[in-house]
This record gives sequence, structure tokens and C-alpha cells, in this order.
Amino acid sequence: MIESDTGYETRDTDSELASLDSSPVNSPELVNTPPLSAIPSDGISLFDTHCHLDAGLFTEDIEAVVERAAAAGVTRMVVPGLDLGNAAAVLALAEHFPDVHAAVGVHPNSAAGWRDEWIDRLRELARHPKVVAIGEIGLDYYWDKTPPEVQHKALAQQLELAAELSLPVIIHNREASADIIDMLATSPLNGHERPGVLHSFSGDWATAEAALAMGFYLGFTGPLTYKKADDLRAIAARVPLDHILIETDAPYLTPHPYRGKRNEPAYVRFVAERLAEVRNLSLSEVAEITTANALRLFGIDSRQSTTVRNN
Repeated sequence: MIESDTGYETRDTDSELASLDSSPVNSPELVNTPPLSAIPSDGISLFDTHCHLDAGLFTEDIEAVVERAAAAGVTRMVVPGLDLGNAAAVLALAEHFPDVHAAVGVHPNSAAGWRDEWIDRLRELARHPKVVAIGEIGLDYYWDKTPPEVQHKALAQQLELAAELSLPVIIHNREASADIIDMLATSPLNGHERPGVLHSFSGDWATAEAALAMGFYLGFTGPLTYKKADDLRAIAARVPLDHILIETDAPYLTPHPYRGKRNEPAYVRFVAERLAEVRNLSLSEVAEITTANALRLFGIDSRQSTTVRNN
């Protein structure tokens, strides 16, 4: 089995995104935060386009997590894979919960032992009916886990696979914006109708503009709600509304006001609320727009039932 080795357990506190908030874990605003059960749905439909529900932090209460998401108006979720080793768990979640869709791929921090034959296995996994993307894939120059040349090879082959299967990609970018843009520009996905999303976007406007020009979507996570994230909010204010997504990256990058606690899909509502403020829209408008965007990007039929669970 290929072990997942992403450094995710420390990512939330070490990332440049997480540093945009100065609230301590036990701050008064956290102590006075309403319980999660009090988050209303208001009849809206939200789509958390990136959550790691297979993470160990969800092992004990995954059923309750999904139920809370539904109660908060989160009608769909995408769980991305990190390597071949966790693909089975990701697909099992998608099979069990009709609201959950899957992506398969090898994360750059899991690609140190990359072998060309892994593409054949990914191709098989990607034919699962609940798989809607290839991901989480990309480049990560922050963690010294995979040599850059190996990351480039793994990413290039997975971009080619996505184009072959007509699937979008979910792109991880950590301190590698220039190379990410260069590789996407020369990939067969450039110009596709549904090329993919730059997940948990944290780049500058030049990176955003280059990605958007190729048809990519930008995904925004909890840091959009952080006190020091004015630059990120300025970018979110400029992104065309038909190419913007909302995510949690749960259990990481928890939004305000739950900063310091485990993130979960129900909290995508707080990202949507902040985006609504940034764009001078209502929450229902942001929910409608971002959900429609996600359904379009991932090729999901909006008429699909999201109420019956597979036992």
C-alpha cells in the first residue's frame, strides 16, 4: 500500500493561509460561538467542493458529520484522494453517502515513489461512477517530501489522464504558482470546457488571472474569513462569479468563528457568508451560484437525489 504522506497534520498551523488569522485557539470569540447544531440551512443548497472526510479525525462520528452538513444546507460534497492507498476509503464514502462524490489522484507529497504504472491504477479507479475529478494533484515546494522533478512527472501524467477521461482536476499549489501555471498552460486541459479548480486558492491576482484565462475555477476556503486576509478577499471580489467555488478542506483551515476546532462540511456556510459580503450578494445568491458552478465543473446532474443513503 502507498502511504499517505502529506504533512496535513501540521498544515493548518503552518500554512500561509492559516497565518492570516491571529485568533488564539481558546479565544473568547470561540468560547461564545453558537453550537454547530444552531447553524440553520435557510432552505439554501451549498456544495463543499473539497473535504477530506476519510481523515482520521472523522472516524468516530462520520455519520453525524454528514448529517450536520445536510442540516446546514450542504447538499453535496467532494472528497479528494491523496494517493492510491486511501482511494478505497474515499470511494467507500462516496458509495455510502449519496451526497458525497469522489476524486482520485496522487498528491505531490505522496508522489516520492511515483511509478508510471500508477496511472493505470488511477485510470481504473477513475471509472467508478461516483468519481468526478482527478485530484488532489499538483505541486508543493513547501514540504520537502518529493523532489520537484518527480512532482512534475506525476502532475504531467495525471493531467494527461484527466484529459483522456474528460475529467476536471483538483489542483494543490503550495509555493509553486509559476510552475503550476506553466504546466497547466502546456497541458491538454488548457482550453477544455471543464479543466479544473485551483483548490484553496492562495496565490496573487496574476496567478488567478492566468488560471481563469485557461478556464480554471478558483476555490476559496476558511482563510477567506480570517482577519488579515484582505488581499485574498480582494481577489475573491474580482473572480468572475461563474468560476468561483467554496470549500472547507475539512478537517483543516477552519473558518471564523470556529477557528481552532476541527473543520467540517457544515462550516462551508461561513465561507459562503463571507463571500456574499465581499461580492455584495445575499447568501442565497452565493449558494445558488457556487452550487451551480460546482455541478457544472464536476458534471453532476443537479436532479440527482441527495436524500437516500446507501446502507
